[in-house]
Amino acid sequence: MLRLTINGKSHDVDVEPDTPLLWAIRDSIGMTGTKYGCGIAQCGACTVHIDGAAVRSCGVTASDAVGKNVTTIEGLAANGVLTAVQKAWVDLDVPQCGYCQSGMIMAVSALLKENPKPTDADIDNAITNICRCGTFQQVRAAIHAAASA
Repeated sequence: MLRLTINGKSHDVDVEPDTPLLWAIRDSIGMTGTKYGCGIAQCGACTVHIDGAAVRSCGVTASDAVGKNVTTIEGLAANGVLTAVQKAWVDLDVPQCGYCQSGMIMAVSALLKENPKPTDADIDNAITNICRCGTFQQVRAAIHAAASA
C-alpha cells in the first residue's frame, strides 16, 4: 500500500511500487483527467505536477511520488475558479478533440510559474507536448494571453 498526496488529499493506493503514477491516479484513485497517450513519456498527455514541476506521469513510478505533492488537472482550479491558463484555453477555444489538452495545460502552467513572460523560443523549448490535432498556434496564443492576464 502506497500513500500518495494528490491535489492536497492523501490517498492509499494498493499498487505495486513500480506501477506508473499515471495508472495509480487513473485506475486506483479514479481521476481520469490525466490521459494516457504514448506510455513512453514522449507525448505529454499524462503531464502532472510533482512538487510544482511538470512531469510525465507514465514515466514515473507510484513509489517515486510517495512523500511528494502531486497536482493533476483536477487540482488546478481553486473553488471552481479557473486559472489564467485554463481561462485562456476556454476563451481562445484551444482544444479540438481535447484529448491532449489536460497535459498541455499542466505543462503550460508549470512554464508560466517558472517564466511568467515566456518568449516564443521559451515556449518552443519548454512545451514539447504533442497535439495530433495541430492546435500549436492556438496553444501559443493562449500562453501569451495567460501571461498577460
